[in-house]
Amino acid sequence: MTLTDIAFAAAAVALGGLLKGATGAGAPVVGVPILAMLFDVPTAVAIFVIPNLFSNIWQGWQYRASQVSRRFTWGFALAGGAGAGIGSVMLATLPQQALMGGLAAVVLMYIGFRLLRPDWKLASGAADRLVMPVGFVGGVMQGAGGISAPVSVTFLNAIRLDRAAFIATISVFFMIMSVVQIPLLASFGILTPHRAALSLAAMVPLFLAMPVGARLTRHVSKATFDRMILMLLTVIALKLVWDALA
Repeated sequence: MTLTDIAFAAAAVALGGLLKGATGAGAPVVGVPILAMLFDVPTAVAIFVIPNLFSNIWQGWQYRASQVSRRFTWGFALAGGAGAGIGSVMLATLPQQALMGGLAAVVLMYIGFRLLRPDWKLASGAADRLVMPVGFVGGVMQGAGGISAPVSVTFLNAIRLDRAAFIATISVFFMIMSVVQIPLLASFGILTPHRAALSLAAMVPLFLAMPVGARLTRHVSKATFDRMILMLLTVIALKLVWDALA
């Protein structure tokens, strides 16, 4: 790994931290595809898993009083944890080209849904019925490719949670998935001591960037910020498709 690789990796994690600080979620949406482009999908998922755990413990504790309900939050999170276990097995067994192509498909699906249905809304009764199946599918996506946002973030946005309730819910979801992923990735030889050291180091740019992201929301509109992120993700997804087909 060259100094240039390290610099790009730190920038990818910091960019994810900006997004998480601004919106409360989404650090892996930006960081994992860039890291996968630099290295590979297992390395990208491994690098993000420890920062994901601690950043969400922090935000979950900060916003603990804003949970919609414990039943909803923990049902969503525990189903996500079960899915993350299955996804981690997929990460350990699927070939690299399939992982790159799958990650690109997930990113493009997220972009497409955000563009086509930005105002989609889900009734509370339907949300209660779907919370565990959606959490499970999101967990599988998180375990296999490091990104659950096309399912998890879209679902929570669709039920129109306010920012505090959204962060309280999504933080517990990501925290539980990380708790499941870490021992599994270690047992499969994906979270090696070297990658664990990189993952711990990645906490520095992530935590430094999160307050900056929170401040940016005061000066840049959410719509503008979203458009910038979607443009970046489009370029990344196309590069992942190219790598998968090469």
